[in-house]
Amino acid sequence: MKVYGNTDVQAALFQMVRSAHVPHALLLHEDDGGGALPLALSFLTELYGGSPRVEKLIHPDIHFVFPVAGPDKPVSLQFIGPFRELVLENPYFFENELYEAIGIEGKQSNISVNEARSILDRLSLSAVEGGYRTVVLYLPEKMNAQAANALLKMVEEPPLKTLFIFITHAPEKVLVTISSRCLHLRVQPLSLEADEEVHAKEAAGNAVLRDLFHDLLEAVVARDLLKALETGEAVADLKVREQQKLFCKLASEDLRRVFLLQKMPQLSRVPAGEDAFFSRMAASLKPTFPRRGMLCLDRALLLVERNVNQKILFTDLVNQLYNL
Repeated sequence: MKVYGNTDVQAALFQMVRSAHVPHALLLHEDDGGGALPLALSFLTELYGGSPRVEKLIHPDIHFVFPVAGPDKPVSLQFIGPFRELVLENPYFFENELYEAIGIEGKQSNISVNEARSILDRLSLSAVEGGYRTVVLYLPEKMNAQAANALLKMVEEPPLKTLFIFITHAPEKVLVTISSRCLHLRVQPLSLEADEEVHAKEAAGNAVLRDLFHDLLEAVVARDLLKALETGEAVADLKVREQQKLFCKLASEDLRRVFLLQKMPQLSRVPAGEDAFFSRMAASLKPTFPRRGMLCLDRALLLVERNVNQKILFTDLVNQLYNL
């Protein structure tokens, strides 16, 4: 499984194995779709002596946990088949692709106390191959307080050769009782070339959402409130809430590019063919707009997650951006 970039992080992880100083809990901070899982699997392949079963997600001593949803308090193990298929097809998947793959798009997902108990049950068994027992937990920020409290003792004082790897998109949202017990490592974003290679299929869908945001920015610059409101309605009409969340995330990325073009253009990473649009936005928008706009989008993302009425939410977002 190919790992793009992050050679320093990968080297540090490999050195932990070779020096026999493997921490009991790691927290890998990635951007959505950024490659923390391939990096973790590369590290675990080294830890498990090069076993090919690691990257196939079939090693008996490695357990995968991720947010799920359902009326009967399901756990990750019930969705492991489609999860494995998703990872084997493209381990650089986005969060919304996971929910689509396991059939819970549009539902409120979490990592529940029922999941925590399932983890403890699995870790109560001896390692099949006599080595490490590992839990790879995707999005610990989705863990509720009950689940975190149930896992706390195991994370804090794990049995010998027990390892937790947490992969987060928002380390500030991970409960401090878990976060404080981990060694934190930042997984750097993919290069533009790598991003285009691993996310080629997703790029087409994302382009539609980016175009909506670009239309909104054009309307703001032109002071065309009607056009801006029409764009907000189009976002509110998206059928899947995960698409609305992705819209907010992609919009924040684009505002960050505008900010960097205004302040540090050499770091802007503007996609090929979009130089003219971003240069125009950087010249037309106030220097305070990108930072304040990202705060508005962060708030909108939070409200989408809380299932606030979409029409009201995105009309309010348009109004805020229009008046920045």
